[in-house]
Amino acid sequence: MSKFDEREKAFESKYKLDQERAFRANARRCKLIGLWAAEKMGMTGAAADAYAKDVVAADFEKAGQDDVIDKLFADLTGKGVEITRHAIEIEMPRFYEEAIQQIVAADTGKA
Repeated sequence: MSKFDEREKAFESKYKLDQERAFRANARRCKLIGLWAAEKMGMTGAAADAYAKDVVAADFEKAGQDDVIDKLFADLTGKGVEITRHAIEIEMPRFYEEAIQQIVAADTGKA
């Protein structure tokens, strides 16, 4: 195998790993923000975990994060939590960064 072929294979492997990690981070972000919202709605334990799974599932309804924000906003305001869509939008990147850190730690054996 030539150096070019080896380099191309390495780039392909890195791209695949990056895509997999981004998918996992997005799902983890949805779980984390789902747990955050569940806490705001007074849910704990199994109910909070089930709600977080529902938020992860909601992310597959359409491309982007609007489906998750729509669900969170409707559920939170439906339970009487005073919150704006903007406040939820602000939390999304924070939870994404936390998700990335958790995944990197798990992948490197530090979690």
